[in-house]
Amino acid sequence: MKRYFITLLLLFVTSLLFAQNAQPTEMADAFRSQGKIYVVIATIAIIFVGLAIYLVMIDRRLRKIENDN
Repeated sequence: MKRYFITLLLLFVTSLLFAQNAQPTEMADAFRSQGKIYVVIATIAIIFVGLAIYLVMIDRRLRKIENDN
């Protein structure tokens, strides 16, 4: 489980590094200049963390059900 999490984390970080080479967009510049980009990043981070927690909980439940049978 830890190996999968670390792999996903590294893939996510790598994709962020490649995204830095893209041309900046007007919308991103507007968000950045108004300070709203942090709200967008925080929202996306909360969604990803929520999904990860949900998937871990489902995995634990499935393991418990499999072990009971």
